[in-house]
Amino acid sequence: MTSVRNHRPLLSGNKWFILVLALIIGACSPKVRTAPSSTVKTTTEKPAEKKEEEKSPVKAAEVKQSVISLILPLVLDNAAAGKTYSAADLKKADMGVEYYQGFKLALDSLTATGANYKLQVFDSKDDVAQAHSLGINPQVKNSELVVGPIFPEDIKAFSAMLTSPRKPLISPLSPAAPATFRNQNLVTMTPPLEYHAIGAATYIAKSIKPKKVFILTSGFSDEKLYASPFKRTIDSLSKRKIPVVTITVVRGNLTPLVQQLSTKDQNIFLVPSTKQAFLMVTLRSLDTLSKKYPVTLFGHPNWEKFAFLKSALLQRLNTHITSADKVDYKSAETNDFLRSYRHAYHTEPTDYAIKGFDQGLYFGKMLAEGEDFTKPDLEDYTGIHNSFHFIKKPGLGWINTHVDILKYQNFDLIKAQ
Repeated sequence: MTSVRNHRPLLSGNKWFILVLALIIGACSPKVRTAPSSTVKTTTEKPAEKKEEEKSPVKAAEVKQSVISLILPLVLDNAAAGKTYSAADLKKADMGVEYYQGFKLALDSLTATGANYKLQVFDSKDDVAQAHSLGINPQVKNSELVVGPIFPEDIKAFSAMLTSPRKPLISPLSPAAPATFRNQNLVTMTPPLEYHAIGAATYIAKSIKPKKVFILTSGFSDEKLYASPFKRTIDSLSKRKIPVVTITVVRGNLTPLVQQLSTKDQNIFLVPSTKQAFLMVTLRSLDTLSKKYPVTLFGHPNWEKFAFLKSALLQRLNTHITSADKVDYKSAETNDFLRSYRHAYHTEPTDYAIKGFDQGLYFGKMLAEGEDFTKPDLEDYTGIHNSFHFIKKPGLGWINTHVDILKYQNFDLIKAQ
């Protein structure tokens, strides 16, 4: 899931125009060539003997330039004289600029090693008609790689114009299910909710191996998007030897479960809800239950963003969640990136910038190495913010399925595996 933590303040007017100018001026990342230093003769040097036959200089092979198109919601019409950005439009534009900055920093680092790119930036305006128009733009269609649009409705309109077998179309931030778009060229970078459920179920079945799993629901149908693939995975991996009991909880009443609980073994609970009122009551009831029965709780990946869920309570419940974008700020790679980003842009990177960097580095390397994007498998990759493990599904393209299992410990979230 795409989570946004430490989101920096919205851009001021002056800074916005500077960044727009940077987008225009810096859209291309040309290969950097270092000219050889000249040799200065001293008076004591003897002239070199002339060879009988001077060989003609060998011309260095030109590095192929890879063309990449970024389609981002910059909403530049609002930057015209006499117009202003609404708060919503400015937030979208901010997101687009941050992603661009991270992506371009990755290409710049690859350029320094000899790669050669032309980076084209197009404004999707977060408008379906504009996205549709960009889908038939020859400059976009002829690119080696297309990244964007960002939002599901724009992706749907854009990808509808690019259905024939061709180079990949990257969905960089949306966790929307690929079945929403049904495009064989799509590469979904953010794991959809289904794969969070599969990841949690796989961890439970293989690492915990419980005798029974309880799913506590509020009764809302949207919870099935998580609960259904979770149950299917447990059933499949355990060959139905681990029973999955689904119960609709009313006003936090867990009494009907008591007779099924163990006082010795861990009692595994999944709560797929994101409703604040339901969670506050139900988790308090689980907390009371945990004083007598061992409890291990698995929650929805969006819980990480909920300030109303206190870490002390989650820690007492031995809470686990799945995540696709945990940054290790202690790693050398992360600190190298932070220094480079601060030097280039004089600000702190947001999650969008770090995602842009990871994805720019991944696909930039593939283009530089001449990788064949039509092959059925894309290589695994561990980045600063995201890790990638792709599967390919007929008619749906490539899907990143990698999620980490995190648990609350010492009032922090750490990897459980």
